[in-house]
Amino acid sequence: MTETIRIRPARTSDVASIKALVAPLADQRILMAKETVAYYESLQEFRIAESVDGEVIGCGALHVMWEDLAEVRTLAAASSWRGKGIGHRLVERLLEDAKELGVSRVFCLTFEVGFFKKHGFEVMADQTAVDPEVYSELLRSHDEGVAEFLDLARVKPNTLGNTRMIKAL
Repeated sequence: MTETIRIRPARTSDVASIKALVAPLADQRILMAKETVAYYESLQEFRIAESVDGEVIGCGALHVMWEDLAEVRTLAAASSWRGKGIGHRLVERLLEDAKELGVSRVFCLTFEVGFFKKHGFEVMADQTAVDPEVYSELLRSHDEGVAEFLDLARVKPNTLGNTRMIKAL
Protein backbone atom coordinates (compact mmCIF):
# COMPACT_ATOMS: atom_id res chain seq x y z
CA MET A 1 0.00 0.00 0.00
CA THR A 2 2.94 2.38 0.56
CA GLU A 3 3.46 2.46 -3.22
CA THR A 4 0.34 4.62 -3.42
CA ILE A 5 1.88 7.42 -1.38
CA ARG A 6 4.62 9.89 -2.00
CA ILE A 7 6.85 11.79 0.40
CA ARG A 8 7.42 15.43 -0.46
CA PRO A 9 8.53 18.69 1.16
CA ALA A 10 5.82 20.48 3.09
CA ARG A 11 4.11 23.58 1.68
CA THR A 12 2.38 26.42 3.50
CA SER A 13 -0.95 24.95 2.46
CA ASP A 14 -0.10 21.82 4.51
CA VAL A 15 -0.01 23.53 7.92
CA ALA A 16 -3.71 22.94 8.64
CA SER A 17 -3.27 19.26 7.78
CA ILE A 18 -0.16 18.98 9.99
CA LYS A 19 -2.12 20.48 12.88
CA ALA A 20 -5.00 18.06 12.23
CA LEU A 21 -2.61 15.07 12.23
CA VAL A 22 -0.97 16.22 15.48
CA ALA A 23 -4.17 17.16 17.37
CA PRO A 24 -5.40 13.65 18.34
CA LEU A 25 -1.86 12.62 19.31
CA ALA A 26 -1.46 15.77 21.38
CA ASP A 27 -4.78 15.01 23.11
CA GLN A 28 -3.30 11.61 24.02
CA ARG A 29 -0.08 13.35 25.21
CA ILE A 30 1.96 11.44 22.61
CA LEU A 31 3.02 14.60 20.74
CA MET A 32 3.15 18.21 21.83
CA ALA A 33 0.82 20.58 20.02
CA LYS A 34 2.37 23.81 18.80
CA GLU A 35 1.03 27.20 17.90
CA THR A 36 0.25 27.62 14.21
CA VAL A 37 3.07 30.14 13.82
CA ALA A 38 5.58 27.50 15.01
CA TYR A 39 4.54 25.17 12.19
CA TYR A 40 5.00 27.93 9.62
CA GLU A 41 8.39 28.87 11.11
CA SER A 42 9.63 25.30 10.87
CA LEU A 43 7.84 24.33 7.65
CA GLN A 44 11.05 23.74 5.69
CA GLU A 45 11.92 20.96 8.19
CA PHE A 46 8.77 18.98 7.36
CA ARG A 47 8.13 16.16 4.94
CA ILE A 48 4.57 15.22 4.01
CA ALA A 49 3.19 11.80 3.15
CA GLU A 50 0.50 12.24 0.54
CA SER A 51 -1.94 9.68 -0.87
CA VAL A 52 -2.38 9.22 -4.59
CA ASP A 53 -5.47 11.45 -4.44
CA GLY A 54 -3.52 14.29 -2.77
CA GLU A 55 -4.68 13.73 0.83
CA VAL A 56 -2.08 14.56 3.51
CA ILE A 57 -1.83 11.31 5.47
CA GLY A 58 1.37 11.82 7.45
CA CYS A 59 4.08 14.24 8.44
CA GLY A 60 7.46 14.35 10.10
CA ALA A 61 10.20 16.89 10.62
CA LEU A 62 13.97 16.93 10.96
CA HIS A 63 15.26 19.69 13.20
CA VAL A 64 19.01 20.35 13.15
CA MET A 65 20.23 21.09 16.66
CA TRP A 66 23.99 21.28 16.14
CA GLU A 67 26.72 20.52 13.62
CA ASP A 68 26.42 16.77 14.10
CA LEU A 69 23.00 16.39 15.73
CA ALA A 70 19.40 16.56 14.53
CA GLU A 71 16.05 15.47 15.90
CA VAL A 72 13.18 13.61 14.25
CA ARG A 73 10.06 15.33 15.54
CA THR A 74 6.33 15.68 14.91
CA LEU A 75 6.05 12.24 13.29
CA ALA A 76 2.36 11.50 12.74
CA ALA A 77 0.10 9.49 10.47
CA ALA A 78 -3.64 9.73 9.93
CA SER A 79 -5.42 7.13 12.06
CA SER A 80 -6.82 5.37 8.99
CA TRP A 81 -3.28 4.96 7.62
CA ARG A 82 -1.49 3.81 10.80
CA GLY A 83 0.20 0.45 10.48
CA LYS A 84 0.60 0.81 6.71
CA GLY A 85 4.22 1.96 6.57
CA ILE A 86 3.67 5.73 6.46
CA GLY A 87 5.80 6.40 9.55
CA HIS A 88 8.55 4.12 8.29
CA ARG A 89 8.67 5.87 4.92
CA LEU A 90 8.79 9.27 6.62
CA VAL A 91 11.58 8.28 9.03
CA GLU A 92 13.66 6.82 6.20
CA ARG A 93 13.29 10.06 4.23
CA LEU A 94 14.17 12.19 7.27
CA LEU A 95 17.30 10.08 7.85
CA GLU A 96 18.26 10.59 4.20
CA ASP A 97 17.76 14.34 4.70
CA ALA A 98 20.01 14.23 7.76
CA LYS A 99 22.78 12.53 5.78
CA GLU A 100 22.45 15.10 2.99
CA LEU A 101 22.78 17.90 5.56
CA GLY A 102 25.96 16.34 6.99
CA VAL A 103 24.44 15.34 10.33
CA SER A 104 26.07 12.28 11.89
CA ARG A 105 23.58 11.55 14.71
CA VAL A 106 19.79 11.72 14.87
CA PHE A 107 17.88 11.85 18.12
CA CYS A 108 14.23 11.34 19.01
CA LEU A 109 12.12 11.57 22.15
CA THR A 110 9.43 8.93 21.87
CA PHE A 111 6.95 6.53 23.40
CA GLU A 112 7.38 4.28 20.32
CA VAL A 113 10.67 2.61 21.24
CA GLY A 114 10.06 -0.51 19.13
CA PHE A 115 9.24 1.54 16.05
CA PHE A 116 12.47 3.54 16.26
CA LYS A 117 14.56 0.44 17.07
CA LYS A 118 13.48 -0.94 13.68
CA HIS A 119 15.26 2.07 12.15
CA GLY A 120 18.48 1.53 14.09
CA PHE A 121 17.85 3.93 16.97
CA GLU A 122 19.08 2.90 20.40
CA VAL A 123 18.01 4.03 23.83
CA MET A 124 20.48 6.65 24.99
CA ALA A 125 22.47 5.10 27.83
CA ASP A 126 24.34 8.35 28.41
CA GLN A 127 22.09 11.39 28.63
CA THR A 128 25.08 13.64 27.87
CA ALA A 129 25.09 13.24 24.09
CA VAL A 130 26.95 16.54 23.63
CA ASP A 131 30.08 17.88 25.25
CA PRO A 132 29.82 20.63 27.91
CA GLU A 133 30.74 23.45 25.49
CA VAL A 134 27.98 22.47 23.04
CA TYR A 135 25.56 21.96 25.95
CA SER A 136 26.13 25.55 27.07
CA GLU A 137 25.52 26.78 23.52
CA LEU A 138 22.30 24.73 23.23
CA LEU A 139 21.06 26.27 26.49
CA ARG A 140 20.76 29.54 24.56
CA SER A 141 18.19 28.05 22.20
CA HIS A 142 14.54 29.06 22.59
CA ASP A 143 13.38 25.85 20.89
CA GLU A 144 11.31 23.58 23.13
CA GLY A 145 12.69 20.49 21.41
CA VAL A 146 16.21 21.49 22.35
CA ALA A 147 15.04 21.95 25.95
CA GLU A 148 13.53 18.45 25.81
CA PHE A 149 16.79 17.04 24.46
CA LEU A 150 18.75 18.72 27.24
CA ASP A 151 16.24 17.31 29.75
CA LEU A 152 15.64 20.72 31.30
CA ALA A 153 13.30 20.85 34.30
CA ARG A 154 10.92 23.30 32.62
CA VAL A 155 9.86 20.67 30.07
CA LYS A 156 9.61 17.70 32.45
CA PRO A 157 5.78 17.67 32.62
CA ASN A 158 5.65 17.27 28.83
CA THR A 159 8.27 14.53 28.57
CA LEU A 160 7.41 12.17 31.41
CA GLY A 161 7.52 8.61 30.16
CA ASN A 162 9.27 9.42 26.90
CA THR A 163 12.45 7.59 25.93
CA ARG A 164 15.46 9.36 24.45
CA MET A 165 16.85 7.44 21.50
CA ILE A 166 19.70 8.13 19.12
CA LYS A 167 21.06 6.74 15.87
CA ALA A 168 24.53 7.19 14.39
CA LEU A 169 24.43 7.66 10.61
